[in-house]
Formats: sequence, C-alpha cells, structure tokens
Amino acid sequence: MSCCAPGVEAAGDFGGGASREEVALASRDLGGGLRQTDLSVPGVHCGACIRTVESGLSKLPGVEQARVNLSTRRVCVKWRGAGAPPMIETLSALGYAAHLFDTEADKGDPELSRLIRALAVAAFASMNIMLLSVSVWSGADADTRQAFHWISAALAFPTLLYSGRIFFRSAWSALRYGRTNMDVPISIGICLAFGLSLYDTLHNGEQAYFDAAVTLVFFLLVGRTLDHVMRERARAAVRGLVRLAPHGAMVLRADGSRDYLPVSEIEPGMRVFLAAGDRVPVDGQVTEGASDIDCAIATGESVPRHVGAGSPIQAGTLNLTGPLTIEATARADDSFLAEMVHLMEAAEGGRARYRRLADRAARLYSPVVHATAFLTFLGWMAATGDWHRAIGIAVAVLIITCPCALGLAVPIVQVVAARRLFESGIMVKDGSGIERLAEADMAVFDKTGTLTVGRPRLVDAGAIDPEILRIASMIAAHSRHPFSRALAQAGQRNHSVTGLSGIVEYPGMGLEARADAGTYRLGRAEWALENSLDGQSGTVLALDGQLLAAFSFEDGLRPGTTEAVADLRALGLPAEILSGDDAAAVAEVAQRIGIGVYEGNLLPVQKVGRLKTLAEAGRKVLMVGDGLNDAPALAAAHVSMAPASAADIGRNAADFVFLREPLDAVPQAVRVARAAGRLVRQNFGLAVAYNAVALPIAIAGYVTPLIAALAMSLSSVIVVANALRLRSGGSAPRPKAAPKRGMPRPRAMEQAG
Repeated sequence: MSCCAPGVEAAGDFGGGASREEVALASRDLGGGLRQTDLSVPGVHCGACIRTVESGLSKLPGVEQARVNLSTRRVCVKWRGAGAPPMIETLSALGYAAHLFDTEADKGDPELSRLIRALAVAAFASMNIMLLSVSVWSGADADTRQAFHWISAALAFPTLLYSGRIFFRSAWSALRYGRTNMDVPISIGICLAFGLSLYDTLHNGEQAYFDAAVTLVFFLLVGRTLDHVMRERARAAVRGLVRLAPHGAMVLRADGSRDYLPVSEIEPGMRVFLAAGDRVPVDGQVTEGASDIDCAIATGESVPRHVGAGSPIQAGTLNLTGPLTIEATARADDSFLAEMVHLMEAAEGGRARYRRLADRAARLYSPVVHATAFLTFLGWMAATGDWHRAIGIAVAVLIITCPCALGLAVPIVQVVAARRLFESGIMVKDGSGIERLAEADMAVFDKTGTLTVGRPRLVDAGAIDPEILRIASMIAAHSRHPFSRALAQAGQRNHSVTGLSGIVEYPGMGLEARADAGTYRLGRAEWALENSLDGQSGTVLALDGQLLAAFSFEDGLRPGTTEAVADLRALGLPAEILSGDDAAAVAEVAQRIGIGVYEGNLLPVQKVGRLKTLAEAGRKVLMVGDGLNDAPALAAAHVSMAPASAADIGRNAADFVFLREPLDAVPQAVRVARAAGRLVRQNFGLAVAYNAVALPIAIAGYVTPLIAALAMSLSSVIVVANALRLRSGGSAPRPKAAPKRGMPRPRAMEQAG
C-alpha cells in the first residue's frame, strides 16, 4: 500500500493541468518518431509513489518509458504516436496532481504586496478617523465626542497593528542589536500617541489623537512604497539572465539513444546535440559539425564567430547556421552564463548597500529626537509634576519632528523626475539611480549597439554593379548571418533574380547557388575564390571561383553620438570606451567621436574589473551599454543606462532606458538628475528649517499632538510642492566645462590619435 494515499495527493491539486494538445506542443522531438514530455508531480514522496506513477504511465498506449526523478519530482515520459497519451489525466486518476515541468517559475514581490495592503488600510482608516475628528472639533456634545473617540480607537488599533508593523519590525530589529534608525522615533511616537489617546478616551477626556497616529503612518507608507517600487525594478536583471539559459538540451547516449535532460542534469563528458537556432546550455567543445556562433553575450562583438571540431563554446551563446555536437566541459553551475549571474548578483548586492542621504541623516537625527523628547518630558515633569501633560508635550515633540518630510524628500523628487524624463523619452528603472546619476563624474560606453546602431550596413552600394548586387542580395536572403541581412536589405529595391536554384548555406563559409551561368558563391574569400592567395579577404561574390565583387560593411554611429560625448565633457564627465569588439574597430569609432581612452576585446569580467578599478580611484561611473555581455558591468557601475534596442538583460540591469535613437538622451538625463539633486537638497533644507522653527514651539508646550500631526503634514505638502517645480521647470542649464581630473588608465589601454 502506498504511504501517500490518493486523497492526500488530490489535495495538492493546483486546479487543473494542461490539455493533451498543450502537452503535445510542449514535448520534445527525440528523432525517429519518439517524443519526450517532462511533467512536474509535486505529490511524489517515496518509492511507492515512484512505482505507482511509473507503472500507471507505462500502461498507456504509445508510452515506451516513464521515469521519475524524486529529487526534482519530475516525470520523464517517452512516447510515440500522432497525439499525446492522456498522461495528466492518468496521474490525476491515480491521485497525483501534475503539470508541465518548468525549471524557472516566476515569483511575485511579496514585500510590495505587503506595503500596498498596509497603505490601503492606513488610507481607509485615516480618512474615516479624520471625518470623525472634524465632527468633534465642530462642537459635538460630550456623549457624541466620547462615542466618536471610541469609534476612532476601534479603527486605529487594528490599523496600527497591521499597517504600523512595517515600522515596528524595523525599529525592533534595530534596537535589539543596539542600533537606531528613522523607524524608532516613528514607532515610539505612534505608540505613545495611541496610548495617551486611549487613556484620555477611557477617562472621558476632551482630546484624542488617533487621527494623528494613523495619518502619520499613512504619509510614511506613501514614501516607503514609492521607494520600494523604484528599487525593485532594478532586481529583475538576474532573473532575466537566468531565464536566458535554456531549460534543457538533447543528450546523445553512448548506445545511440537520445534524452532531453534539464540543464542541471548535464554532466561534464556528456555529448549534447545543438540544432541551428539553439542556445548553448553549458560550456563545451565542438566534436562534430561547423557553424557560426552569435557570441554577443560573451564579447559584444556583432560579427558571429565560426566554430568547428575542437573549438571551445560558451553557455548562453547562440548557434546560428548549422547543427553541432558538443562535449560538455562544465556543469551548468560552473559555466560562463552562471559566472555572469554571479557577477550581477555581486554587483547588485553591492549597489543595494548604497546609503541615501536620508538614511545617513538618520544616524544623527534619531538619537537627537529621542534625547530631545525625553529631556522635554523630564523638564515638564520637574516644572509641573503633571505626568499627563509632560507625556503629551513629549509626544508632540516626537510627532512634530517626525521624519515624514525627510522620508518623502527623496522618493517624491524621484517620481517627478521620472515623469520629466519619461516626457523626454527616458524610462527610469531604479529611483535611486536618479540620485546616483547626479553624482556621476565619468562616462563609460560600450561600442556595438550603443555608440553604433549595432546593424552592419553595406558600404558604397552605389559603386557595385547593379546586376551583381541583385544576384548577391537574392542569395543573401537565404541566410540569417548579419552580413547577409545587410546585403539582402541593400538589394531590396532591385527586382528578383530568376534562374537561381539549389541555394545551400555552408556554416562558417557562406552560400552557394546554381544558375545557368555557373555556380555562385557568396561568403569568405578563401572559400569562394579559386585562387585565394591573391590577398583578397572579407566577403565576396564569385562565379565559378572568379571574383565578381567584394563587399565592405560598417556599423554606423548612433545619431548625435559626437555631440553627446562633447556635451558630457562640458558637464564634467570625461568618457572612455570598454568593448568586447575588435580593438581596431573600437579605435576607429573612438577617433571619429573624439574619445581618447578605449579598450577592445574585453570579456564581461574584465569590464567589471575596470569599473572596480575606477571606483577604487574615486570615480563614480555612468555606464552606457546594450549587450548581454554588458549586463554585469551595467549592474556594477555607480549608475547605468541602456538604449531601448538593448538586449532584455541589458535593459533589466540598467537604471535608465532611453527610447529614442539619438544618444543625446544621456546628457539630458544627467541634467534632469542634477536638477533633481538640487531639489532633494532643498527639501532637506526645508525639513531642517521646519524642525528648527517647530521644535522650540513644541518644547514650550504650545503644540498638542493633533496640531503636531497637522504641522508635520504641512511640512510634507511643502516638500511635495517644491518637488513639483522640477515638472514645470525648463531644461536645466548647461554648466561650464569642469576642469579635468586625473584618471587612471586601463590595462593595455590604447590612445587614439
């Protein structure tokens, strides 16, 4: 008898599985009519479960094999036939809920959900308690006032327990380790205001300050939620990079059989088959076949690399043109793609430790507020002996000096600045990036896809014989190679060529086509030409081995690149280029746009290393890049930007994404960020000035907790109004060129000109 009763398994049902059509579409073709489907069966717990599942599935028509992996609770089913067997239905009848196996299920953001729920509860309660308070202030009689106070208490108590726990937990966490933060005075003020109000309500007092406590929580949660939303957007980069890796690959067994295994189960020494269009699952070495590999994730180079037997190949790169068999040389956890994930996790972790000005101010702010309130209590106790009045005045001091305006100072400016940037075609991914961009004192650019458009273009197409260009473009239309696409696009305006047949692509070499005139070859000169010893190189079109035309390609500059670099220099941000592309190509672009310091042939880890060197030298670097290989550098930089044309991983890792093609979005963002920085400093100044005026009045006993809450709210309104000036203001002034500072040079750095 199974140790897991079917009834128990049924309780774990997720609410239905995939249809048989979906199962068929999700299955893998193993060749020879054999297909493989991977199912997740969470209810499998023991050996008896394994026997039940395997024997039940094996009895289905068309199923040749069913194997259960207990550690992953994955069932691998191999089957034949026109349609998928009823696997999920059979498992359900056996008492096991099942669904299609997915190694990377998306997860929500539980912290954001908690903040939004807490904010909603606080908003509802604060509005209703304020309405009751207005009734009391307008002259309600004693019985009505008492009833309204009790209703307010009934609303405030669960609200403070639920919404206030955001601050209570943070304050307790700090206090238990002998530290303090901004949540400590907030928590003390909330608790004392509620406690004193409850005491007055019990004793039929005229004043109660439930509205002050709940409104305080609401305003602070607004700032906390905005802050969290901005920060969380930057954390999608690592999840996106993990999703880039394939879930599995076709493994060739020694006996000739094929298995589609999850990447986590591929071990060194296993032979893996890759069809054209597959992404490489693990690091390996090519044993059979030849193809072109898109290595943008590793080097950023726009030109694919030719590989053949014996060539090393890296996880995450894309097989473009031909089938390959590779031998795994590392597990997925030790492969290149995993290294990039680790780089980004380390970089994002470091950047998450960035302390904002408001957080740093809390080191001094919190103990000063605590000491002031405590001394106020002692002073009034000594002067009057009235503990009730002394506590009331001390609570007023805590509330009136509550860092609500301080907490809103940064996020509200970030929201307004984000709106201003959006209107300029720039998306803000991380709110703290606005603060960091204002501090940037140096710019580092990737080349391909950032300074250039990342699409090869045929040079001087007008100088090529139209008939030859027509033939070349027709042949090129049968390939996915970037140069072929450029040729096909250049010939779009020409009429189709007739008489071409038998067009075949030879991976890593080029295309061959037959016609009445002979055999055309379009591709590498050493392959297409009968005599390749005449010094001809690059991409050519040949007829029966004789040269017809040679083609040159270039990657054009992004519009406004030269002006943007000069604009950044005027803003005090000198620039350099770090690229995985060929050093000669990097040098040519650097000379055209006036950047004197550059380096090519860099791997992602080398880019991150260079950024760390600059950071250690005191530089706060703005990194602008677009490629998959730039993602760790974008995450490691002080602040980062990417164009909308960037790879998904690059956009996720960047703090800003500019939607328009010209590069002038970069200096524009710097100006808005610096204007926002000035407003943040002004907001802090306003908060300090407010406290300098309000605190002595509160200490003197002229402020009740309710008036203190209103004054605190007024300070928040002033901060918000000041932030809105950024929305209506014109463009920030262009500063004069700043004097250049000394800059350490990279390893093997080339100097243009």
